[in-house]
Amino acid sequence: AGGCFQELQLLMDGNVVQRGQIITTRGLAAGRAPQPPAWTAMTRSLKRSAGRTTSGMDSECLGVTVGIWVVLWPPLHLSPRLLEVMVAGYPVLLVRNRKEFSALGSKCPHYGAPLSKGVLRGERLRCPWHGACFNIRTGDIEEYPALDCISCFKVTVEDGKVFITAKKKVLTLPRGVRGLRWASLAGVAALVCAETLRQEGFTGRIVMATSEKHVPYDKSKLSKVCVRQGQDCACLACGPSLLQAVSVDFQKQRVRFMDGSSQKYQQLLIATGSHSGFLQVPGADLQNICTLQTPEDSSKILKLATGKNLVIVGASFIGMEVAAFLSDKAGTISVVEREEFPFQHALGPQVGGVAMKMLQNKGVKFHMKTELCELKGKDGKVSHVFLSIPAHGPALPSHRCTNCLLSHQHMQTNIPNVFAAGDVVTFPVALLDGARSSIRHQQVAEAHGHCAALNMLQGGKELHTVPYFWTTMLGKSIRYAGCGKGYTDTVVKGSLEQQKFLIFYIRDGHVTAAASLNCDPMVSLIAEVFWWVALCSSPCQQSPLRDTKPRGVTANPQPTSCFQGL
Repeated sequence: AGGCFQELQLLMDGNVVQRGQIITTRGLAAGRAPQPPAWTAMTRSLKRSAGRTTSGMDSECLGVTVGIWVVLWPPLHLSPRLLEVMVAGYPVLLVRNRKEFSALGSKCPHYGAPLSKGVLRGERLRCPWHGACFNIRTGDIEEYPALDCISCFKVTVEDGKVFITAKKKVLTLPRGVRGLRWASLAGVAALVCAETLRQEGFTGRIVMATSEKHVPYDKSKLSKVCVRQGQDCACLACGPSLLQAVSVDFQKQRVRFMDGSSQKYQQLLIATGSHSGFLQVPGADLQNICTLQTPEDSSKILKLATGKNLVIVGASFIGMEVAAFLSDKAGTISVVEREEFPFQHALGPQVGGVAMKMLQNKGVKFHMKTELCELKGKDGKVSHVFLSIPAHGPALPSHRCTNCLLSHQHMQTNIPNVFAAGDVVTFPVALLDGARSSIRHQQVAEAHGHCAALNMLQGGKELHTVPYFWTTMLGKSIRYAGCGKGYTDTVVKGSLEQQKFLIFYIRDGHVTAAASLNCDPMVSLIAEVFWWVALCSSPCQQSPLRDTKPRGVTANPQPTSCFQGL
């Protein structure tokens, strides 16, 4: 790929992933590559070295600056590249990039994944769990979903030994975070946009209008671990009263709010997110019918479902995660889905079949190729759910959306000074040859906000990111990187039956996405390959993204999804 890679090491259990003899991804060959030598530093040497480093220091000195000698064997140029070491009892990640060393916080600030098991390419270190990426020189974020940087420590090398110096107050920061972010009233796209504006030196006024009652929280957890009563997602004060926008006058550049007030803007970001649809069947107005949108919804679902018969309409990410979490809490669970397998459009029937079997083993019942046709109740509450099999096959997925904002690679719409980010936008995707798509995941929304902020400041920043998402059920995570929309073939390495596999999605002879279960950090490695291939290819030939222009903004846009780009 532009001379950037000679071979791609795609290993699982020591074997090369291959289709026949080779798999290509836009000119990048997957071939056998030697495994790196094992790290051979001995624990006793580390302990003795640590003792020598701290000798002669009193206890108060230890509270200011501490360090550790790490004895490297074999020589520097042969040693592995990531190692977690202890400094004054606290874990620090030692990174070797060629013959240079860096020392960083050892945990990803997103969910605390061990970065020693991550993927290092150049100066980019990618988290093995959710694809967050950091610069090993500065600790800065290179790719989301992490919202915090990681700490960096001073490193010196003398006579084949590496010396790390750190302040203890930095070592004790949670998950090695360098600086905690501030909170604001908005979703992640708007949050990252506002943060980026401040980080880039913008000192003007930033106004956020939202209908949310909470400061930003991890919305993906609403379906993975339903919020219980007493668990407050909004742990910080909300501050001033909320402003909810009701209309925008693009000619006068003014936003009108629900309370009758208005605000003029110089730059406008539309990041209204996505919202669940409502049932369009008889009986849909009965009680005990819930949509999952807020922490209050999550808490209500948990309360109503505990010990009762639960019916979940839809077997995509939210429905499957809720079913998994409540599988040992509800009396019975039935999942109704119009497709043949869960996740069929996003992950395909093979991965969907694995997920369905996981939940069936926990007693969850599936009614596939079926749809809800009527609800009947007693005393105003749902008592019976009636299903039907569509006469002409499954209908189009309910999340398909035609009313959405269109943007180009700068996250700009065709209206001057108006940007769009998050689930409400459809945008050009490099892995789809510049075709527009919507990808409703946190990582993409954060990338959009970052890109939009830089271009509000006339930065000329193009969206450059690799879609990365995950779903968690019963303590196991399926990870996915790329964009497999329209794939025509798959290659599976490992065992679907044993729930340990890596699957490649192929379109026109090229790998465009990959998913895995119990094979970390393979998806992060593949995501980093996708990122470097796109980076190396863009100067050499005209990217389809460069010719893509915004085609319009629709009235009353419905939510769709996006990805983040750095």
